[in-house]
Amino acid sequence: MSETVTLRARVDVPVERVHRALTSADELRVWLAEHAEVDLPNRYAFWGRFTPEGDAPSQTLEHVDDKSLRFTWHVGGEDTTVEFSLAADDTGTVVTVSQSHFPGWPDAVRETGVLGWLYTYWALNLANLAEHLEGRELTPKADFTTTDMRAAVDIAAGKEAVYRALVDAEEYSRWFGAKIDIEPWVGGRVAMGGFENNPEPGKVLDLAENERMSIDWGDDIVSTWELAESGGRTTLTFVQSGFVDGRTPYGAWMGWLSGVAELRRYVELPDWRPIWLQPDVPGLPEGMLTGE
Repeated sequence: MSETVTLRARVDVPVERVHRALTSADELRVWLAEHAEVDLPNRYAFWGRFTPEGDAPSQTLEHVDDKSLRFTWHVGGEDTTVEFSLAADDTGTVVTVSQSHFPGWPDAVRETGVLGWLYTYWALNLANLAEHLEGRELTPKADFTTTDMRAAVDIAAGKEAVYRALVDAEEYSRWFGAKIDIEPWVGGRVAMGGFENNPEPGKVLDLAENERMSIDWGDDIVSTWELAESGGRTTLTFVQSGFVDGRTPYGAWMGWLSGVAELRRYVELPDWRPIWLQPDVPGLPEGMLTGE
């Protein structure tokens, strides 16, 4: 049985500015997709290598006004419905995006198909929408035409601060927005949702203080990150290797990418607060809710 997945993020710009970023083809090509065409109220389409099944446009515009946008997107063999809504808050805009036909959290974790990627796909793109609107460097997008999962970001902080945010469980849980337990030594455990909620935690394969870490998540998936500092800034390079039953784990990759966007904000912004508000993810295990 399918569900509707909903995410909410806050952006520190007015509603009108967010609406323009949602409905301008030029801006969509910055934060969302490789290709986009918009001719309101008749056409709204995006496709390309940063879009699942993006060989050709497959969206049909259903409704648009000053504070909402709704379209049908044929993906994963289903005519899904995507809806954006915008609401002013005390500092800017709350952006809500929902998409139907989410298969549920267990299938998403198992990477059983493209519909299971919907949650992390929109998490990454909402993070990049916020970065775009606030004038910050975007996080690398997921490229669905390649199995090479490697990216790097420049962070305006020393590598000790970045390292601490990546290995200290309390700090990691703050910026990632989900409970995580970490034993920061070779052979230690790493558990999304906490040890009490995760009977199959990852295992630390390699760890060098202020330098690098590798984690084996099972199913032959290994994630590795390295830090290099220059001039008080840090380059974080991260790689994900391995496949789930021969399938490329794009869902997990986009989850990590969206997390990196929040990591950068956490260590760079003195008045940091999460962009994420309480999500609505059917079946999400206790302890793994994003937000405050």
